[in-house]
Amino acid sequence: MIALPDLAAMDRLGRDIADVLRPGDVVALTGGLGAGKTTLARAIIAGLGHEGEVPSPSFSIIEPYDPPGVRIPLVHADFYRLESPSEAQEIGLDDYREGAALIAEWPDHAGGFDHEPGCLSIALEVAEGGRIAIVEGGADWLGRIPK
Repeated sequence: MIALPDLAAMDRLGRDIADVLRPGDVVALTGGLGAGKTTLARAIIAGLGHEGEVPSPSFSIIEPYDPPGVRIPLVHADFYRLESPSEAQEIGLDDYREGAALIAEWPDHAGGFDHEPGCLSIALEVAEGGRIAIVEGGADWLGRIPK
């Protein structure tokens, strides 16, 4: 469990994840509305080198980022609006993921990614004094999980 008392702590966590993120990794962000999923995703994207605005992919569902604007190819996805996991395949998620890391908000709406060895699951919860992050990594994250 990681305490996130303020935006600076959220930003540090995002940058720590960005420092070790590799193509093929998935950062699966869960939590209720307003828990901080998009804020953490923006911190990761900034940590990868993106400068400027990071739109929420709530409407577009998928927002790709490519070098040289970021250190590695990245896909930021918000699956909240999907009604069935099969819709993730219909929009070509596998094609977007080829050679890229994925930040997935509402991953359960796309069928989940916990079964993948490259999945870092982060459950964000509002707590007294800020937020907490409960972090669990697949086998590929051994030795890389931010603390």
